[in-house]
Amino acid sequence: MKDAANWFAERAAGAPPALRASAADYLARATQGGGVASQFAEAATLALREVFGKDRSRATALALLTADSLVTLALLAQAERAPEELGRFATDIVGAAAA
Repeated sequence: MKDAANWFAERAAGAPPALRASAADYLARATQGGGVASQFAEAATLALREVFGKDRSRATALALLTADSLVTLALLAQAERAPEELGRFATDIVGAAAA
């Protein structure tokens, strides 16, 4: 998790504080282990699960923005690590979110 947290801190420094805090919270809840990209993908899935079926509140909007940010970061991490696997990785994220 420390690698993912450090990677996140480097790339999210300019993000709005509320978004950064929300993303860090979901990232902390993701399963430790696996690669950085996988941890971000799992965190994004956790955020999306909180959005589905909820009201249209400010908290739900923040969770949706956070999920979007985490998916973007997951794809960036995957592209940095193994760009040749990016398509498969993106497909896996969509599948996990739909499950």
